[in-house]
Amino acid sequence: MQVILLQDVKGIGRAGEVAKVSDGHGRNYLIPRKMAMEATPANLKTLERRKQEIEARREVDQNRAAELKEQIEGKTVRLVTKAGEGGRLFGAVTSKDITDVLEKDFSIVIDKKKVIMDAPIKQVGLAEVEIKLFPGISALCKVDVIAQ
Repeated sequence: MQVILLQDVKGIGRAGEVAKVSDGHGRNYLIPRKMAMEATPANLKTLERRKQEIEARREVDQNRAAELKEQIEGKTVRLVTKAGEGGRLFGAVTSKDITDVLEKDFSIVIDKKKVIMDAPIKQVGLAEVEIKLFPGISALCKVDVIAQ
C-alpha cells in the first residue's frame, strides 16, 4: 500500500514523502497514529499544499534542536545514588534518571528515548551520554554519578 508520511518514520521515510509499506503496517500502525495517510489522488493533491507547511515545521524543529544542543553541551548532570564497595551502584543510572535531572535542574524537557546509552551507568564517576535531538543534531552531556 502507498502512504503519505505525515511525520518522519525511522526506517520508512521523512514527512511529506510517499512510501510503500505493507497493508497491515499502514492500516494498523501508521494511519491510526496519524503518522501517515493513504495515498489517494485527492490526498496527493493535499500533500502538495502541505509540503511547504511540513518543511517550515522541520526548519523550526531543527532550529529548536540547535538551541537545545547549545543549552545541553555545557551542562553536567549530577546524580547522587547509593553505591557499594568500589564505587559500584545499587541499581543503575538510566536515561529516565538523566532526563529527570535535566528537567528538574535546568528546565530542559527531553524524551528519555532520545538519550543514547550503550548500557546503563553502573559505576560512580564521570560518564558521557549522547542525546539525539534531531537527525544530524546530537548533544553530548556529562553525567557525574556521586555516591551517597
